[in-house]
Amino acid sequence: MDQKYYNISYAESPFGTLSQYMTRTYSWMAAGLLVTFATALLTVTTPLFELMFSTGLVFLLSIAELVLVAVLSARVERLQPTTATGLFFAYAVLNGINLSTYFIIYDLSTLILAFLVGTVYFGVMAVYGARTQRDLSGWGINLMGALIAIILTSLVGGLIGMLTGAGFGMMDIVLCAVSVLVFMLFTAYDTQKLKYYYAYYGGDASMLHKSSIIGALSLYLDYINIFLYIVRIVGRSRRND
Repeated sequence: MDQKYYNISYAESPFGTLSQYMTRTYSWMAAGLLVTFATALLTVTTPLFELMFSTGLVFLLSIAELVLVAVLSARVERLQPTTATGLFFAYAVLNGINLSTYFIIYDLSTLILAFLVGTVYFGVMAVYGARTQRDLSGWGINLMGALIAIILTSLVGGLIGMLTGAGFGMMDIVLCAVSVLVFMLFTAYDTQKLKYYYAYYGGDASMLHKSSIIGALSLYLDYINIFLYIVRIVGRSRRND
């Protein structure tokens, strides 16, 4: 596929206008986030939370999350639209169960502040990605490289913490801040990519539905990561006060 998003001549679409397509995609994303946070709250207030960690179920759920993302990303063209939608919401549920620990580790005011700040950051970059005339397709490889660097640095930091009993300290805040920036850029990139999906699949309602789900998943992950890294920054700052 040609990864150029500028000067696109939009096809007649059975899925509605570009604006309607993007609105539906963001609606899927918002619904996924709602399911995730509702599941997290339900998990932490029921015996499921204790069962999950006492039996090691959390590790199986984490593997299941990775499998669902892999299936959606690699096999989306072969899936039925309803199957793709179901997998997306199944992922949202599993992620909610795994993220329930944040409701134990951090107080409610920290989570609310992170939610508000994350929503603003995400919203600004989403608007930029939707409105800019600049081609952002070249950002993809650089952002993936940055993401790999973040993952490797986090693993090294975790290993050092296990061996020495000490964390990264201020470096952890710096890493979280860089991570927030990276996922903000991913938000703009993934938002603009919706225009490409709309143009490429303009005459195929089934593929437009599935590409809308894939777009929603990408944006969902962008938001979740922005939120979680802000939680870590705010939580650490308050503990240091």
